[in-house]
Amino acid sequence: MTAAVESVRTLSLREVGPAERGTRPEEVVIALSPAFGDPFTKTIVDVPHAEVIRQLLAGIEEQGGVARTIKVYRTADLAAIAHYGAKLSGSGIAVGILARGTTVLHQRDLARLSNLELFPQAPLLDAEVFRMIGSNAAQYAQGRSPRPVPTRNDQMARPRWQAKAALLHLKEFECIDHARSAVEVEPVISRVD
Repeated sequence: MTAAVESVRTLSLREVGPAERGTRPEEVVIALSPAFGDPFTKTIVDVPHAEVIRQLLAGIEEQGGVARTIKVYRTADLAAIAHYGAKLSGSGIAVGILARGTTVLHQRDLARLSNLELFPQAPLLDAEVFRMIGSNAAQYAQGRSPRPVPTRNDQMARPRWQAKAALLHLKEFECIDHARSAVEVEPVISRVD
């Protein structure tokens, strides 16, 4: 009897060119932090970045949206990443995401520290939640008012994950490159058996 071999999805981000302003009204920009995909490959609770992107894309596509992905190198501030993505989005809507999984939905005409929906407890975000985030982003892009993504709340998540989150935060900031402009990337998800 042989054991079943589980295939794993990997993510690579193929650089397309400079991140520029989109024109498609149904477009949602997924704005990635400097460490997303490389050097980090999974969130704080080991959700592979390939799965995060796959679910965001699926949620956007299921609602009739079109996704474009950029990688921001000059900051690891989630609000700044998401707001920058929203400014480049044809619809004015962006999903900003840090390598550890913390995520926000942003809109171009909001102040940087305002947002449509914030998901600060990365340890509670799984594939299903990322798909719902993508779905809501596409609905906002279409001018609809979706129900906010239901979020779990775990009072022990912060003390349980705080040390690891602090280390990941420091590593993320080490990946900032002030000299490098944001780029559009094509997410390439591959299966490895």
